[in-house]
Amino acid sequence: QVKLVESGGGVVQPGGSLRLSCAASGFTFRGYVGLWYRQAPGKERELVASITGPTGSTNYADSVKGRFSISRDNARTTLYLQMNSLKPEDTAVYYCKADGATNYWGQGTQVTVSS
Repeated sequence: QVKLVESGGGVVQPGGSLRLSCAASGFTFRGYVGLWYRQAPGKERELVASITGPTGSTNYADSVKGRFSISRDNARTTLYLQMNSLKPEDTAVYYCKADGATNYWGQGTQVTVSS
């Protein structure tokens, strides 16, 4: 059974930080591109960040550059998203995704940034 299980979401004040984790199992994680998406209420789902499997090359949406950092631990088959200097507009459901021979989605985790 292929699984992507997210954790680390929650409620945080503006300017705070959260670290999201996505634990992968049931497939060859190191061969897949890891991605984080988010979807706010009433908005289209958007790509936040991506990281390649073999080289660890990263890309970020302009809205999160300098604040978010994507990483992966292939030995632990886990994808991470470190989110710093959080803003209310970062509030969304965050989804991890693995792209390869087939594509897999996590269940999503809520991140709420509010005073």
